[in-house]
Amino acid sequence: MTTVTHQPVATKVPRYGKLLLATDLSPASAAATEQAFELASRLTAPLLIVSVIDPGQLRLSGGRFGQRVDQVRMQRERVAQDLVARGRRVGVPVSFLIWEGDPGESIVEAAVAERADLIVVGSHGRSGVGRFLIGSVSDHVVRHAPCPVLVVRQVVEEAPLGGPVQPH
Repeated sequence: MTTVTHQPVATKVPRYGKLLLATDLSPASAAATEQAFELASRLTAPLLIVSVIDPGQLRLSGGRFGQRVDQVRMQRERVAQDLVARGRRVGVPVSFLIWEGDPGESIVEAAVAERADLIVVGSHGRSGVGRFLIGSVSDHVVRHAPCPVLVVRQVVEEAPLGGPVQPH
């Protein structure tokens, strides 16, 4: 009779030195923000929040700007202060960068420059034709990131008759 002994398999838990949350600070990014704070707290890792202003998205039809970049930057800086304060309250070191440019490319560049170990990015849940026509920041980040990427889908509740209701 042969005796088989089972040795525990050593699993290497990755060590995260820096988490990068890529966010446009919209309600659609709330789930990713919550996940990033939870992970940073659990892993005792600093959280770098990167928000990218896409000047091309600030234009109205006819080529006129809807908002100026400096106005958008000021709004994001106010939100950044709140997120840094939140980090202090929960014991997570938080820093914040605001970049200008293409969101997907800028997030990847920030991850490289800041040596991020994990990127947390939200997804608006677009699929199929919508993703093809609109493009997807999270798809770009997943395909080009220098580190693992956690894509967090926006939370959408179902209405009683099966249709979606507003995300929260």
